[in-house]
Amino acid sequence: MSVKAKKHLGQHFLTDESIAKNIADALTETGYNNVLEIGPGMGVLTKYLLQKEPKVTVMELDRESVAYLHETFPLEHIKLDTSKENFEIIEGDFLKKDLQTIFNKQEVAIIGNFPYNISTQIVFKAIENREFVPEFAGMFQKEVAKRIAEKEGSKVYGILSVLTQAFFDVEYLFTVPPTVFNPPPKVDSGVIRLIRKKDYSLPVDEKLFFRVVKTAFNQRRKMLRSSLKTFNLSDSIKEDPIFVKRPEQLSVQEFITLTQKIATNVI
Repeated sequence: MSVKAKKHLGQHFLTDESIAKNIADALTETGYNNVLEIGPGMGVLTKYLLQKEPKVTVMELDRESVAYLHETFPLEHIKLDTSKENFEIIEGDFLKKDLQTIFNKQEVAIIGNFPYNISTQIVFKAIENREFVPEFAGMFQKEVAKRIAEKEGSKVYGILSVLTQAFFDVEYLFTVPPTVFNPPPKVDSGVIRLIRKKDYSLPVDEKLFFRVVKTAFNQRRKMLRSSLKTFNLSDSIKEDPIFVKRPEQLSVQEFITLTQKIATNVI
C-alpha cells in the first residue's frame, strides 16, 4: 500500500531517511518522554521516533495515510513492554484538537514535517499550549523557519519571531532541499528546534503584549509613536526614546518593556 500526496492538504512526503533521522534527533532527551508527531504521512519520521522508545502519538487528517499507518505500524509489534503500548494513531485535525484533554494535561513534545499551509497556525497553537509543550521541533518552509528564529534588526523579524521567542529559545538547525520530497515543493525547507524557557510566563498582561506586538508590526515601517496611536498614549510617554524606534529594532525584552510602559501610561 502507498499513499498519494494530496495538494489540498499540503502534503510533501520526505523520502530521505538520513534527514528523517536528523529531524527525529532534533528533540533533546527530555523531549522524548511523550511525543506528538503532526502529519506523519507514510511514517518516515515516525519509525525513527519509535526507535527512541518514547510514547509516540501521531495525528493525521488524511484517511489514506491513517490506513497506511495502521497497516505499517501494527500495535502488537511496537510495545515497550507487555503493559504499555508506546504508539497511538489519532485521526483528525491538530488545529481542532484539545491537547490538554488528549494528553491528560501531561507534557508532550511536538514534532513533524509540517504542512506549509498551516505551519504558522501550528506554532501559535503550541504557544497557546506552552504549559504542556516543553519542546517543539520540525520542518517548515525555509522562509517561515528563518522568520521564527530571526532576531531583531532583520527585515524578516516580525510577529511570529517575537511571540515565539517570548516563550521559547529557538534554534535554526539545517536546510532541506526540495529534491528529497515526493512531490518536491517549489522552495527549500528548514528545520528548527524550540525549547521552552525556564520562565515562560510574562511579567505583563499577555493579551496586551500580543496586541502591542501585532499592532506595531502591522505598520512596521512606521515609528512606534505612530503605529501605536490606537492605544491613546499620553504625550509624555511618547517622548520616551523607545517610541522613535521601528518594531523590527526591538528585542523581545524591549517589547515586554514597551508593553509595561503602555500598561501604565494609557490616557
